[in-house]
Amino acid sequence: MLKKFFSLNVPIGLVMAFFFVAIAAFGFAVHFIDKAEVYNLFVGNIGIDPAPLQFGAVPALGDFDFFSKTRDRFISDKADFIEANLSDMVLSVYKKGEQVKEVTILTKGREGSWWETPAGIYRVESKEDSHFSSFGHVYQPWSMAFQGNFFIHGWPYYPDGKAVAQGYSGGCIRLSDEDAKAVFDLVSVGTPVMVFEKDFASDGFSYKSKPPELSAREYLVGDLKNNFVFLERSGGDKVPVASITKIMTALVAGEFINLEKEITVPLSAIVYTSKPRLKAGTSYSAYDLLYPLLLESSNEAADAFAAYLGNERFVTLMNEKAKAVGMSDSYFTDPSGKDDSNLSTAEDLFNLAKYVYNNRGFIFGMSSGRLTKSVYGEPQFSDLSNFNLFGDDPDFIGGKIGKTSAAHETMLAVFDLELSGEKRPVAIIMLGSDEVGGDVRKAVDWLKANY
Repeated sequence: MLKKFFSLNVPIGLVMAFFFVAIAAFGFAVHFIDKAEVYNLFVGNIGIDPAPLQFGAVPALGDFDFFSKTRDRFISDKADFIEANLSDMVLSVYKKGEQVKEVTILTKGREGSWWETPAGIYRVESKEDSHFSSFGHVYQPWSMAFQGNFFIHGWPYYPDGKAVAQGYSGGCIRLSDEDAKAVFDLVSVGTPVMVFEKDFASDGFSYKSKPPELSAREYLVGDLKNNFVFLERSGGDKVPVASITKIMTALVAGEFINLEKEITVPLSAIVYTSKPRLKAGTSYSAYDLLYPLLLESSNEAADAFAAYLGNERFVTLMNEKAKAVGMSDSYFTDPSGKDDSNLSTAEDLFNLAKYVYNNRGFIFGMSSGRLTKSVYGEPQFSDLSNFNLFGDDPDFIGGKIGKTSAAHETMLAVFDLELSGEKRPVAIIMLGSDEVGGDVRKAVDWLKANY
């Protein structure tokens, strides 16, 4: 057969043309595969080695331009993406790195509310001409889901056809119907969506520093508004974080579960916890479950949340959320943190603290013990203890403590401290501590004495 093939009298020009076409096709395939891997990774797919993209790895958290740098990367790589600027209230659509549409954002989630629109890097998860919201019981024309219960859409209207009032908002990015239809027609499912505000930009505040002595193996103390790092030791090492994990659990629960929804505690969720409180077969609102989760570090509450969405899906959402907020060196394996393979870094946890502080402040409010009333009413549990050590400190904004044999004692804490003549939000992350309360208190006292 081969002999017959090579004996054929084929014009040399045809052979050469076939050769060059094959090379071009191979080159295009390699280029396409490379781009697909990069952008699939970037929007949060789990299980892909993060090395090719090289984002978020910034010494001493100097990269406060995380989102703008990512935008520049998309443009230079001629990618299709959506950019939603919640500071300027402008949404832009890019095709092959070129802006093809810019529209005005009419409303967003009110800052500090339960429905504050979450900043981050996501993707269009689904598209519907008219989506019915189970939260607001309204139709949302030209809906594009981008994160859990958050959408880009036109002006909502009730089943009787009446449009919602100007001030109505469930946290979505609302456009005019005409603009929403234009954006809807331009984008496809899977298109990256960049949602950001100027909370992530430096405000220019500066410090000078002098170090103290702490027992924690890894730690980072930094200003959440200008990213100035006062103290840091081995901030890039991946280590077990114990129950700090539950902050991510609360984030995912708050963004993917209606907080009014009743959740029945399954038998599988009854595991050892330091203060057993929940019983299998009993039901609680998702809102109520957040309190034992954050105040008493309830493993039962964490597992009940995960069981509601399906444990595998819940953990996947935790990891996708971590990537979306710049936690490129973190990986979660369970919602409670009891597994020592829940790994993160001090730098990644600083990014998590910044995201919660700017976008989901109610989580810190609950963990401090001061958030006792909300739109969802008073919490069902009235006798909860606060394991987070600093509930009586008026400067304590919130945070989470943890402890396992591998992680030792850990804590992510945020304080509102008067430094250099003004109040500043400071994140204190301690990992692998011998006595985390003492380490955090030393850091606070040192800051007050030196700044």
